[in-house]
Amino acid sequence: MFSKIDVNGPHAAPLYQWLKAQKPKPDGTADISWNFTKFLVDGDGRVVARFEPTVTPEDIDAQL
Repeated sequence: MFSKIDVNGPHAAPLYQWLKAQKPKPDGTADISWNFTKFLVDGDGRVVARFEPTVTPEDIDAQL
């Protein structure tokens, strides 16, 4: 049911290619540097925000 996928590089899964293209990091790079990078997608399929692993769900909730 689940298998390991690439999130960076030439074999990155299409979903992650799209997410990273929509919301690169603030420094302009797109690669995911560590596990638990989070993307917030609205009901219309737009990527609203990208959060690095150090951001907690509570921090995200406080921003909404």
